[in-house]
Amino acid sequence: MIDLYYWTTPNGHKITIFLEEADLPYRLIPVDITKGAQFEEEFLDISPNNKIPAIVDHEPEGSAGPISVFESGAILLYLATKTDRFLPEDLYHRTQVLEWLFWQVAGLGPMLGQNHHFSQYAPEPIPYAIERYRKETERLYGVLDNRLAGQTYIDDHYSIADMACYPWIVPHEKQGIDLNDFPNLKKWFETIASHPAVQRAYARAEEIDSNSVMDDQAKAILFGQGRR
Repeated sequence: MIDLYYWTTPNGHKITIFLEEADLPYRLIPVDITKGAQFEEEFLDISPNNKIPAIVDHEPEGSAGPISVFESGAILLYLATKTDRFLPEDLYHRTQVLEWLFWQVAGLGPMLGQNHHFSQYAPEPIPYAIERYRKETERLYGVLDNRLAGQTYIDDHYSIADMACYPWIVPHEKQGIDLNDFPNLKKWFETIASHPAVQRAYARAEEIDSNSVMDDQAKAILFGQGRR
């Protein structure tokens, strides 16, 4: 059994997608990040960066006890290694998948996250920041669109790279993106969306009461934390 500490964000969806695709038993543990649950001691013990998602694997192979993993990319890699699924064995394709996984966690996610912040959550509009991250979003969509030319998935076969990228493309309209401008990416997006496991993963999100009000207090919790 795997405990998944989760909220309904793109990074949270990555892990439910994998768990549903691999048919692994898991328990969903909501962490309401708008109310500060990510700063509770129990959660910080497994996710010291106070971010979701995180997992605890109660039955890790060859281990004397449970293993906790934080950071979505590390979790995907851990689960792929555990199950021997969605990560190619041969060096060439394995390297390809890992390149695009790292591209997502280092570029696509952070840049689109800044797009979301300045276009939707900043206390006042900052035109330079909005335009800066909208342009970078367009650039990254173009990079992925080029990669997907002539192929169904990011690598030859469906992998953790696809699972990492897809949830960040779901809110494309809020990012100011028209998928018709990226035909290869659009086809890929529709293919992933048609996976029954992906649909089940997003259905799990509906179980969570995540309609928290994004008021000043919630914004202070999410965006106003310094070292202390």
